[in-house]
Amino acid sequence: MQIKKILLMGSLCLLFFSTYSQQKKAPSISGKIMDEHGAPVVGASIQITNGPAAHTDGQGIYLLQRVANGKHRLIVSVVGFKKAEKTIQLNNSDLVVDFSLTPDINQMEEVTVIGRTSNQEINRQAYNVTSLDASKLHNTTLDLSHALDRVSGVRVRENGGVGSTFNFSLNGFTGRQVKFFIDGIPMDNFGSSFQINNIPINLAERVEVYKGVVPVWLGSDALGGAVNIVTDNSKQNYLDASYSYGSFNTHRSAVNLAYTSPKGFTFRLNAFQNYSDNDYKVTVTETDLYTQQIYQNIKVRRFHDNYHNETVIANAGVENKSFADQLLLGVTLGKNFSEVQTGARMESVFGAWHRRGNIVMPSVKYIKKDLFLKGLDLRITGNINLGEEQNIDTAYRRYNWFGQFKEYPGEGSERQRSMYKYKNNNGIVTANLAYRLNEQHSFNLNNVVTTFNRKGSDELFPEDENYDQPRKTRKNVLGFGYRFAANEKWNTSVFAKHFYQRTDYSQSYKPSGGWGDVAYNQLSNSINKIGYGIASTYFILPNLQLKASYERSYRLPEAEELFGDLLNLEGNIDLKPEKSDNFNVGFSYQTHINQVHRFSFDGNLLYRNAKDFIRPRLNPNETKQLLGNLADVTNLGVDGEVRYSFKNIFTAGVNMTYQNLRNNTKYEDGYTMESPLYRDRIPNMPYLFGNGDASLFFNNVGKQGNTLSLGYNILYVHAYYLSWPSQGDTQTKRDIPRQWNQDVNVTYTLANGKYNIGLECKNIVNNRLYDNFSLQKPGRAFYVKLRYFINKY
Repeated sequence: MQIKKILLMGSLCLLFFSTYSQQKKAPSISGKIMDEHGAPVVGASIQITNGPAAHTDGQGIYLLQRVANGKHRLIVSVVGFKKAEKTIQLNNSDLVVDFSLTPDINQMEEVTVIGRTSNQEINRQAYNVTSLDASKLHNTTLDLSHALDRVSGVRVRENGGVGSTFNFSLNGFTGRQVKFFIDGIPMDNFGSSFQINNIPINLAERVEVYKGVVPVWLGSDALGGAVNIVTDNSKQNYLDASYSYGSFNTHRSAVNLAYTSPKGFTFRLNAFQNYSDNDYKVTVTETDLYTQQIYQNIKVRRFHDNYHNETVIANAGVENKSFADQLLLGVTLGKNFSEVQTGARMESVFGAWHRRGNIVMPSVKYIKKDLFLKGLDLRITGNINLGEEQNIDTAYRRYNWFGQFKEYPGEGSERQRSMYKYKNNNGIVTANLAYRLNEQHSFNLNNVVTTFNRKGSDELFPEDENYDQPRKTRKNVLGFGYRFAANEKWNTSVFAKHFYQRTDYSQSYKPSGGWGDVAYNQLSNSINKIGYGIASTYFILPNLQLKASYERSYRLPEAEELFGDLLNLEGNIDLKPEKSDNFNVGFSYQTHINQVHRFSFDGNLLYRNAKDFIRPRLNPNETKQLLGNLADVTNLGVDGEVRYSFKNIFTAGVNMTYQNLRNNTKYEDGYTMESPLYRDRIPNMPYLFGNGDASLFFNNVGKQGNTLSLGYNILYVHAYYLSWPSQGDTQTKRDIPRQWNQDVNVTYTLANGKYNIGLECKNIVNNRLYDNFSLQKPGRAFYVKLRYFINKY
């Protein structure tokens, strides 16, 4: 039913889109600019003599709107290619004009400096940042989390298949120590219906990964990095629709469209859906409940892991008005349902417990450039998530991996009897004021306010006062930054941040000491911290860049860490804020041989010194995770990437990451003897891993403008221990073994990207894969994806 609603809404929006398209009074010129191999040329300038100008987007597509009728001359220019010109005649109708450019060998050396794409501009920043071009992955079935898993320094560890909970690691910092943003807006309050492992890659134009030092304009209390998902906010009108089907009865669909009228009215829609039975096989040791026979290392199929979600993001407003460059009012609506198959370890098996949730999030976005004076830009956003989450655990049963169960009399549950339904009432308001004094000096002031107020009830325990207790947080992050750009070769940024958080909660006690006699004390605490940092870069050569950055960062405990997530994470109200000194040094170098063989090299050295480091561990009965502080943790690591391309026919690359996270806490609280865990490697954390990929392209296959590509990806993760290495012996210690995962794909693109067919095989050799706390992941799987993309004006 939810899928039908989304398709109906998409159809109505297409009708709306088509109706507005017919209202245009002035014709337009559009088209695609390609190189000699048929690949899109990004950032090319196209100019009408004495008329409007435009630039090509990530697909090589341009648009010139409201062009007068008559004869015109189009001129295309971009560094690295010879100038191209065409004469056209416009007579009351839109016109499509494509260009094929010829390389200019004399200009090729300047490509790394002039005419750069958005991804190249991001990577040239002083911060240790990697920009992932998501548009190149739009024909794959990847979600955002699996795309990010290919970035050096990043590991995404899932607890299962589609829609499962996950742990994101960036250079040794995990979970909520890394912050997520969408177009610069924090995703702290998006809820379970909108997470990076259920968002299709087609939603993003690029993804920026900031390692260790986070720019002040993101307004975050991240400890060790941030991920900013950048959607396609260009003014082009387009439709991008896709559907994929694959193993384990997995269905994914997505619709993205945008329309901007000549008068400035704009409408944007993003809708996506995921469904999977997640009934893949796992290898376990299990006992038959009826015969008591023990089966060692037997393969069984997961039987209680169905997941689906449906989400719609709609925004409408105006652009290019005197009072606003952009004013959008929007709403995000979504629902999700997930069955819970396991706890924090494979030994905990469930067969009836499930969760459901929804997102209802109105939002507003306002942007005004040159406010009051030239160079002063204002951006304000706000949203509040009014959605609900519910945890349903009412079956008094004990399941095994064969799907057998024992049912017990009375009222009980699989873990903790509950039908608790709650709202977190998360709200976020951001304000960013940027001022460019001139080409050398610019300033930035940013403030982010976040609120959390969990309210809920349980129809099974309507009189339980525990649900009436306060669970509130209010957080404010205020930042100020200054950037000095001496010239094209050198620029430096300095910044400072103030962090504030207030938490309201309660603690239970027994006034009489008798069983069942419970009362509550209302308590609160507050945190004030100051952070600061610097980032600088210098270009020794136009294609050789050096970077260095440092930040004294703080990360305040999140509400779910303090109060629990009511699934597999226990709350800990005594958590302290984390602090870390983050150092980064890196380089980037690009070169070529005869303009045919191109190479790029990137490397980064990092050091992290974290105090009160928050890390997960298993609770005493190993059914949930529990967070705690470690007094001192250090990490000395390195990551790097090497890439090679031959013309536009072949490209390949490999990246590796090594991180040496150590417990640097020499004396535990209350002890005078040196801790036996001192200088131990942090457990349950991969420390050596890497990715490799290769792609081969065949242009004009079957017809001009059609492209066939073959792709290969490999993931390697070295073995690591689940618990402290110095405890126990090598024969009995549990570990996650060394892993290899290989994927292959074939994509056929027709009509310059209008029609696309993708075939994928994941984990092609069917290796046994593990992730967080050795939970098993899916084996070999096959998928097909159909995608339709069109720019229509």
